[in-house]
Amino acid sequence: MNLKKLTRTSLTRPLLAGLLAVALPAAAITPALPAAAAQNGADLDQAVKALRAISTMKADFVQTDRNGQRIGGELTMKMPGKLRFEYEEAVNMLIVADGSALTLIDYDVRQVQRWPIKNSPLGALLDPNRDLAQFGKPQTTANPDVISIEVRDPDKPEYGMITLIFLKRPSAPGGLELVSWVALDSQNQRTTVRLSNHRYGISVKDSTFRFRDPRITTRRPG
Repeated sequence: MNLKKLTRTSLTRPLLAGLLAVALPAAAITPALPAAAAQNGADLDQAVKALRAISTMKADFVQTDRNGQRIGGELTMKMPGKLRFEYEEAVNMLIVADGSALTLIDYDVRQVQRWPIKNSPLGALLDPNRDLAQFGKPQTTANPDVISIEVRDPDKPEYGMITLIFLKRPSAPGGLELVSWVALDSQNQRTTVRLSNHRYGISVKDSTFRFRDPRITTRRPG
């Protein structure tokens, strides 16, 4: 199996599409199940509180595509607005968010791609000063200890959707732990990201969210 090819085609791109919530056809968005308005509001408020309570976090992640292919790595977050996906050693790629843009760096082909996140659902999630209520809608679950939030801009269905899954855990900031999310790309391909081994309140330098630009060479001309 060509792990690098697999990551580019069936894992990394759907993840980015879901994070940015870009170009998902409106027909691919399933309607939310009805639920009591009061409970919906309470669940959303609790999710917002949990996200805002995170100062820094690290977690291991496993990313799975629709065919069951998996790749792992480490996620680092620093509020407000900073995120880093560092893939396992065999995958020479990196995803970072610096608060204003989400950047994919592919070192094998020396390519850098950037997308603005200010007005995307991801922007609302990474910046605790923004109101998640304008993007998030709770979904009913069979387990009372699980809160599911569908995140999308209702006025712009073409932006697409991420579904965030929280588990009630008293030891986590705000009493909820983000354990997974499901992203959809422009072809309605599903990618699931599961988190484990959460570590909160650790020291994370701002330099963590900078990257070496593969397009820059130190070789002298001539």
